[in-house]
Amino acid sequence: MQARNPSLEIAFKPFSGYLMLALELLLVAATILLIIAGAANKQPGVAVLVIPMVLVAFLALFGFFVVEPNLGRALVLFGRYRGTVRTAGFWWTNPFTSKKRISLRAHNLNGEKLKVNDLLGNPIEIAAVVVWQVRDTAQALFDVEQFEHFVDVQSESALRLVASRHPYDDGQAGDIATTLRGSADEVAQELQAELAKRLALAGIEVLEARLSHLAYAPEIAAAMLQRQQASAIIAARKLIVEGAVSMVEMAIEKLSEKETVKLDDERRATLTGNLLVVLCGQANAQPVVNTGSLYN
Repeated sequence: MQARNPSLEIAFKPFSGYLMLALELLLVAATILLIIAGAANKQPGVAVLVIPMVLVAFLALFGFFVVEPNLGRALVLFGRYRGTVRTAGFWWTNPFTSKKRISLRAHNLNGEKLKVNDLLGNPIEIAAVVVWQVRDTAQALFDVEQFEHFVDVQSESALRLVASRHPYDDGQAGDIATTLRGSADEVAQELQAELAKRLALAGIEVLEARLSHLAYAPEIAAAMLQRQQASAIIAARKLIVEGAVSMVEMAIEKLSEKETVKLDDERRATLTGNLLVVLCGQANAQPVVNTGSLYN
């Protein structure tokens, strides 16, 4: 998405407002003195000079404007863009120039929760916070309609696109390592890059973009919670079994090395089974005293 004729910001240096204010006061004082002198000398022809001076003094008042820190004024004269004043201070320019006020400060966009589908089609709720500021005032004012609304719409569109490129959680798509929940930094960088590309048309610079909310949609939240719990249980069981097998191997090896007992295959199998039950069971094992032998 590119503009055919993108605008370009031009730095404009206006006249000092203090200097022009002093000239304005001198003009007003001269007009008053001229009126007094004309009235004293009874010279009606003085009005020919007084009327233009009063008109000039009145029109000059509309040329004064103030620029606050981190605010700008884009100047447009009869439909022609003359430039932007970014320097804070008291200034004066052609009184027929329109002075469009535009903020150069950083803006926070706290996006609303969106219901979208991830890469696998699962409905999720997602929202993002975007920090942005105007980089080029001419593009922001003249290349798009209502640049703040433009930022809102493009932020929502970019967030939907990024969310559709990734699965919600790990293990759902084996060939994709980046997930929305497990790769927050990577997703944030991708979202920022996508926004920067879209908002370049409006002269907007994206300072930061990050997810502020991420959850499954209510209709599948319970099922996905069970899935996560099952995955966690399986992972825990796998770790417990691996540890138990390792401990059984070590116990049998130590018993064999020190010849504490001589174990044939059947006794080794029985010992292995008992140890695995004790190590892997959720409940505490109940000891059973065997007063006989394994074979009777």
